[in-house]
Amino acid sequence: MPHFTRLVFFLFCLMVLVESRKPRRRKRTGQLETPKPSYLYKKLDVTKVGKGKPPPLLRVEDHDFSMRPAFGGPAIPVGMDVQVESLDSISEVDMDFTMTLYLRHYWKDERLAFPSASNKSMTFDGRLVKKIWVPDVFFVHSKRSFTHDTTTDNIMLRVFPDGHVLYSMRITVTAMCNMDFSHFPLDTQTCSLELESCWYNRLYINFTLRRHIFFFLLQTYFPATLMVMLSWVSFWIDRRAVPARVSLGITTVLTTSTIITGVNASMPRVSYIKAVDIYLWVSFVFVFLSVLEYAAVNYLTTVQERKERELREKFSCMCGMLHSRTMMLDGSCSESEANSLAGYPRSHILTEEERQDKIVAHLALNSGSSSSGKKGLLKGQMGLRIFQNTHAIDKYSRLIFPASFIFFNLIYWSVFS
Repeated sequence: MPHFTRLVFFLFCLMVLVESRKPRRRKRTGQLETPKPSYLYKKLDVTKVGKGKPPPLLRVEDHDFSMRPAFGGPAIPVGMDVQVESLDSISEVDMDFTMTLYLRHYWKDERLAFPSASNKSMTFDGRLVKKIWVPDVFFVHSKRSFTHDTTTDNIMLRVFPDGHVLYSMRITVTAMCNMDFSHFPLDTQTCSLELESCWYNRLYINFTLRRHIFFFLLQTYFPATLMVMLSWVSFWIDRRAVPARVSLGITTVLTTSTIITGVNASMPRVSYIKAVDIYLWVSFVFVFLSVLEYAAVNYLTTVQERKERELREKFSCMCGMLHSRTMMLDGSCSESEANSLAGYPRSHILTEEERQDKIVAHLALNSGSSSSGKKGLLKGQMGLRIFQNTHAIDKYSRLIFPASFIFFNLIYWSVFS
């Protein structure tokens, strides 16, 4: 009997153990209910804070950080340095420059001191900056500035055990720069980035900027020089080719004025003359003078031809008066008279222009009874009849214009370079 009782008790315990290991279903959702692990197998989570709150490393809540360190005592020395990352842009029109830099501050705040066995510093992000005192440094003459915040605020705060603080931030600032363009584009500008605080002295950071001239040589000086040289081509064109010389002169004048307008559009409106203005306006004067030169040539040529035509008509009328011969109604000698004066047979037929030339030649050869003043007048008339196509002004301009422009360039580049 005792053995039977023991056997029944053993089977009962075995059934209870089997039933306890079977998965159970929830009555409402029908999901399997997994057994909870025993506390003996539970791992310890080291990231969780215990019930007792540990003391803070920095006693920020214990002090009023709206006041500076050692308020009421001597001034706190604050160190500062700037590391320029890039000079992004320089604007002559707005007279400013944009640069990206790292601005660092150094000071000591004993309220932030903390015990450390290894004497190692602690680094924090920008959230702690809003809770402590930092120097009130700002940029003088700043137009725009911002702190970079991609992918997080580019601010670093490092605190040492003895209370020394390093505060660094990455900033892009656009500041004003008073530029002097009297030697533009052969100029050198000095721009200053000024940092100031309400409690500390002002810090000056000077930048010396030297302009590269090659871009302006290609865009301004070289085209202006070509326009001046192109205007000299008209000196080698026939003075009777009015359309060719006038169109060439107008083209060079308009092109030079366009270059001047383009340069001034990209520059600020200043009340003084720039170096590039001197070069462009002198070039414009050379081009404009070449147009005036042809106007003078054309006018003198017209006057010369009119005088010659009047003299020719005058001598054609005098031929009948000197020899008492019959004259035609139009004031010119007859064909027989012209042939006899020239010693040619009457059977030879001459044109009107040839008759005029022969009459003048006959009068020049048979004027022994005339005075010496008449001889000089006839010689002058023959010289005016035979003239070349190139005027004397064109001949002198071919030498004077290039020589003057070369002399101007020598003076210009020696003064402004």
